Amino acid sequence: MTYTSSKPYFYGTGRRKSSTARVRLVPGSGVITVNKKDVDEYFGLDTLRLIIDQPFNVTGTMGKFDVIATVEGGGISGQAGAVRHGISRALLQAGDEYRAPLKKAGLLTRDPRMKERKKYGLKAARRASQFSKR
Repeated sequence: MTYTSSKPYFYGTGRRKSSTARVRLVPGSGVITVNKKDVDEYFGLDTLRLIIDQPFNVTGTMGKFDVIATVEGGGISGQAGAVRHGISRALLQAGDEYRAPLKKAGLLTRDPRMKERKKYGLKAARRASQFSKR
């Protein structure tokens, strides 16, 4: 399933942890495609599907848009969160009346939690070598 640029669509970029999702919403029947695969085939877990469907449930637009998402970086949980963030941002372009419910549900806020960097003198971000008195 490919879409030409002549069809009108709404675009949103979503990020979470080290994942980035480029999401296009096309008015349609509710088909979700992630990296040219069906969403259930790509993510597999029902909980991740619930995460992705959250913006549509909050705004009451379930089944009104087809989603074409390109995701890269991170793991499957971070990627699902990035797709959710991208869908939420794209819905803002679709209609400004969606801003209040999305904002109330906290779906427009980018999750700032990232992996902490390793510090010198330590074995990991905070893990120090074992202390011995003697």
